[in-house]
Amino acid sequence: MVTKKTKSIPNIKVPMKEKVEAWGMSSFSMSPVFRPETEEEIKELFVWANQTGTKVALRGGGCSYGDASTNTDGIVLDLTRFNKVLDFNLKSGVMTVQSGARIKDLWETGIENGFWPPVVSGTMMPTLGGALSMNIHGKNNFKVGTIGEHIKEFTFLTAKGDILECSPKKNSDLFYSAISGFGMLGCFLTVQIKMKPIYSGKMKIDPVYVRNFDELFAYFEEHYKTADYLVGWIDAFASGKSLGRGQIHKATNLKEGEDPDFPGNCLLERQHLPSRLFYVIPKKWMWILMRPFSFNFGMRMINLAKCIASILVNNKAYYQGHAEYAFLLDYVPNWKFVYKPGSMIQYQVFIPKENAKQAFSEIFTKCQERGIVNYLSVFKKHKPDPFLLTHAVDGFSMAMDFPVTKGNREKLWSLCYELDEIVLKHKGRFYFAKDSTLRKRVMESYFPKENLKKFYSLKKKYDPKGILQTDLYKRVFLS
Repeated sequence: MVTKKTKSIPNIKVPMKEKVEAWGMSSFSMSPVFRPETEEEIKELFVWANQTGTKVALRGGGCSYGDASTNTDGIVLDLTRFNKVLDFNLKSGVMTVQSGARIKDLWETGIENGFWPPVVSGTMMPTLGGALSMNIHGKNNFKVGTIGEHIKEFTFLTAKGDILECSPKKNSDLFYSAISGFGMLGCFLTVQIKMKPIYSGKMKIDPVYVRNFDELFAYFEEHYKTADYLVGWIDAFASGKSLGRGQIHKATNLKEGEDPDFPGNCLLERQHLPSRLFYVIPKKWMWILMRPFSFNFGMRMINLAKCIASILVNNKAYYQGHAEYAFLLDYVPNWKFVYKPGSMIQYQVFIPKENAKQAFSEIFTKCQERGIVNYLSVFKKHKPDPFLLTHAVDGFSMAMDFPVTKGNREKLWSLCYELDEIVLKHKGRFYFAKDSTLRKRVMESYFPKENLKKFYSLKKKYDPKGILQTDLYKRVFLS
């Protein structure tokens, strides 16, 4: 690697710039990337950045869809090498890890001992530090809340260089703001997370076909108290009386003693995602086979085919491994390549339960009117959480994948601005981990003023020189 020495601190070498891409591949920055492996290296980089005025973006697994970990005017700290599992107490279920450990590391360490992460995203590749920065949620958010609610404590390097221990009782202001603070106050170092006990390597899955939004919402409201996980897929091309049709997957954990194959079915070799479809076609080829359908009519046909398949398996329960159910985004490696060369963005919104059905109906109808229909829609139920910059509401979310092309980019952003107004009208919120289009005016409209005032005060306290910045922060908070 070609490097050059800085004048401020002789032992810091700045790498040549490399392409740092958003997960959706629709935006990127050209930035020097540091890959520290120790706390001392991270702290040294923070000291150097404060002395030189260099802007720093923290990056974990790079799983945010937009520009949350790119940095056009500064450097990027990639923390994926700071990734050790330090301790796992099998009595308490508390696991201690460095913040660069991935969700993959958590579940692979835990499952053979009868534990599973309490909250996981649709991919196993985010780091725990990144997951806390965005305060991720899962398909069980309505039941257990966000990942931040399962953290016992963490050590935290503030932007100005102090290392603090944080918990709900110790430095609690920082605990509840660093979690959800999208990396703008400092860097998580070590994290203690309470894992969830499981008594089977499989869960019972109930697939249910719903004909419209009425049936979708009715099923969630009727069954969420008896489900461990609930997620809905929606056909965004359907209209009229079929608006909101799709399929729900309800998952229920088996209770202690119900699975005669436990703990054998928790062995890693029985939990990893299969590498071939139907034991024949390599999964890594699947995106190539899907590529010819990556246009409106093709995706309309795929959605229709999925609806027909959903009807055929309606209410036919089956059993599925935890990883198979949880990590849908990892099931087909590189599936996002289907959307190349412009790739995609995700637009995810959270709407209070009393307004959600009307809001989502308006959003889907508006997309159809504009001729820009999303290719994948995922529906979940949520509950509020206590974190400062939370996206959660007592209600529901819809995550919508839109392909980005040279021809539609301007129109797509314009559509998202129109959808913003629908979301604000219905008192909804947005999610920094998925965002590519949010504007400062919209952000200031949905966050409570007291939350923003506190965030800016904490930013000034813990990052007085403003070294921690990302393209998202500059776009949404500084623009």
